[in-house]
Amino acid sequence: MRRLPGRSPGRSPGPRTPALLAVPALLAVALLLLPLVGILARTEWSEIGGHLTGAGPVRALELSLIVSFWSLGLSLLFGVPLAWLLARVPFRGKAFVRSLVLLPMVLPPTVGGVALLLAFGRRGLLGPWLEDTFGITFPFHTSGAVLAATFVAMPFLVISLEGALGGLRPRYEETAASLGASPVRVFFTVTLPMVAPGLIAGAALTWARALGEFGATITFAGNLPGTTQTLPLQVYLLLQEEPEAATSVSLLLLAIAMAVLVALRGRWTGGAPSTRPAPVPGPDLAPDPVPAVGDVEKSTPIVRDGNADRDGNTDRQEDADREGDDAAVPAPEGWALHAEVTGFNRLTLDAEPGTTIAVVGPNGAGKTTLLRALLGLTPRAHAQLRLGDTDVTALPPHRRQVAWVPQDGALFPHLSALANTAYGLRAHGVPRAEARRSARRWLDRLGVGHLADRKPSQLSGGQAQRVALARALAARPRLLLLDEPLAALDQTTRAHVRHTLRSHLAGFGGVCLIVTHDPVEAVSLADRVLVLEDGRTLQDDTPAEVSRHPRSPWVARMLGRNAWPGAATPDGLALADGGTLVAADPLPAGTDALAIIAPEAVSVHRERPGGSPRNVWPGTVREITASGSRLRVLITSERVPSLVAEITPQAAAELGLADGVPVWTGIKATEVTLVAL
Repeated sequence: MRRLPGRSPGRSPGPRTPALLAVPALLAVALLLLPLVGILARTEWSEIGGHLTGAGPVRALELSLIVSFWSLGLSLLFGVPLAWLLARVPFRGKAFVRSLVLLPMVLPPTVGGVALLLAFGRRGLLGPWLEDTFGITFPFHTSGAVLAATFVAMPFLVISLEGALGGLRPRYEETAASLGASPVRVFFTVTLPMVAPGLIAGAALTWARALGEFGATITFAGNLPGTTQTLPLQVYLLLQEEPEAATSVSLLLLAIAMAVLVALRGRWTGGAPSTRPAPVPGPDLAPDPVPAVGDVEKSTPIVRDGNADRDGNTDRQEDADREGDDAAVPAPEGWALHAEVTGFNRLTLDAEPGTTIAVVGPNGAGKTTLLRALLGLTPRAHAQLRLGDTDVTALPPHRRQVAWVPQDGALFPHLSALANTAYGLRAHGVPRAEARRSARRWLDRLGVGHLADRKPSQLSGGQAQRVALARALAARPRLLLLDEPLAALDQTTRAHVRHTLRSHLAGFGGVCLIVTHDPVEAVSLADRVLVLEDGRTLQDDTPAEVSRHPRSPWVARMLGRNAWPGAATPDGLALADGGTLVAADPLPAGTDALAIIAPEAVSVHRERPGGSPRNVWPGTVREITASGSRLRVLITSERVPSLVAEITPQAAAELGLADGVPVWTGIKATEVTLVAL
């Protein structure tokens, strides 16, 4: 193969760099690099050992390390809470506080030293009081050097950590709170571990900046050997007396700074680490084998008959374990739900213990807002909430005993599947061994017990969702909120988990709300279906009734049916988008109604049909999709709204259907069901 001249093999040509940009960029690199080259070129390499081991540099280095580590400790003590406050708490004056944090980074160091002197000096604002009350004097004392270094360096920690916290989705912390963890526990067990890279990067930069602090220190604390003379101040002194030694010490500081930056490798930009669980390829993470329904019942001991469960525990032993678990969080047998929701959502919700409610509706209907209002996590809506005999309205989220499974599961990436599942139990004070034993049982029941030691990043999406379900169920909530819990599962696994979840919900003493877009989930898991639209209740009835008489076009389409709104006429329906529809059983004239038409009731023809259909329109095929062994054909028309017909592949072939083909559709009046709205 002939190689093009001037082109490296295996490399695709990229866009040429404009000289107008390349030349200034190279000059900028040179501007940054040449001073460093100057230090390297002027260093007396044969004398560097003697320069660095002299009494003055060694003493200054020791003092610099003491000052920088004290400064780092103070920055962590005060800067971490400040970064959390800026990232998580809305308050008036936040922009001003953030400006104060940034100010030492842009303020000339000597001006910072003057400001410290006027605040903490012997004649400053606080200096006399500190000296008279506590005997503390900052100027010309090592503590003054520490204060100056902290003043200049702490902003690096705050800004870096605030960026990391800003990149961390609050959903992890909210989920931890719903499992019963207090805000302090959430901060130390979830927030800090997840932003650890940003915290470490900020701490390293803070330490390096404190180590190299000069201007504020010499202005505020002076330049006293052994007391405030740090290594940068030693360089300043040596530069006047021994320039060669000053160059050697400068090289030492340069090496330390470069080592810190190389170790960080760009991590200081403040972004939170990726927390999205990613499947790990390989046979060990292939989809789990899903047993048949009969096998599921055998491997998931819901109704115990004296046989051992999958952990080898007998029913009596498991009952004892449960008694121990229940003793940690005493609760009555059942918890009815009463909620009055105001704000964006405006509805009243009552349910008896053991009720499962499917919450459905179009995007923006307020489904997730309802769940978050019940959790007490959103200002958009407020819920007056009573669970059993307890009014939990005024309680914070971690004390409501309302567990939440968000759409993505929100597994804590730094914890194993087992530790994730045991998190809620540990938050409620259950001993570690007991919590882990109970957590393992829940993982086994949901078919992921063999993954107990894996981190979320080592789980597939379906496996992670099952672990999230196990974690919520293990926390023994009074109200269980599931936001599309099975959306990430494949069809076979979804059937398995749906069966297992239905079995557990049958014995659940509280109320469960499931947000779903899957009609199978709504019918198979729920006792009631709550249909929301614009934050209000449009329909609240049994799944069978909602399926027969949906009052929402969105629900009807979710069930796979055509739904046309309009106003009733003596013969049928005047459609809202124009056109008329003849129905065999019309409603009283003027009634707002919804026409429901099953796709299989729509006949498709290439020529205008004759005979019995009373609703006939011309149209155009716009899309053909497979639905099991049949085809669903989307047909648009200028006379009526778009409709879907369901036909066999053979019929589609005989008709020669394809996108853009003109057709005629026919619907018998007896196939039209009108539902009053």
